[in-house]
Amino acid sequence: MSAVITPAVRLDRPDRAERKAARRRLRRVDALSAQLAQLQAIRAVLEQAIEVVLGGWVQGGWFAVDVGGRTRTVSAPEVGLTAEHPVTGACLVGAVVQAGGGTASVRSQPVQRALDLVWHSLREDAGQPVRWCPGPQLRTMHVLELTHWNDAPDRSRGEVVGLLRSSVASADAQRERCRSELHALAGATA
Repeated sequence: MSAVITPAVRLDRPDRAERKAARRRLRRVDALSAQLAQLQAIRAVLEQAIEVVLGGWVQGGWFAVDVGGRTRTVSAPEVGLTAEHPVTGACLVGAVVQAGGGTASVRSQPVQRALDLVWHSLREDAGQPVRWCPGPQLRTMHVLELTHWNDAPDRSRGEVVGLLRSSVASADAQRERCRSELHALAGATA
């Protein structure tokens, strides 16, 4: 009697390359899901920044505070006054900071990424991807550029609000890109 021996084939278990591709796809899904959540937080900061500017817009300083019934413009050396007195207005950058939780939150990711998106809306083509994590020096240069743009003598509150609204639209466009990619990844597993 003779027997033919064939190698065992496992039909229910993907090979190593398939497992690796699946892990990569899942990591990308996780990253996109996290980015969607971040974009929602960024959008909320920008929406609130619009309200801050509509409530009072400042040039030549970061914030306006109410000190005993008198409005005082505050810049870097006096920024601590924003913790002690009500903020009644802000420049473009100050509005984003105030909307993100005030000066204690200036280095938080939602505030930093909102500022990245505002700079992108001001200087880059809307179709280009946002550079979310520029180096510290480049991010500082972007913030300085936003500050100078805000302080231009012919600038208006309406232009600042317009830039913030454009940034909200950019956040929505970035969210749609993430959703499209997630949809494509979900289709790849079906």
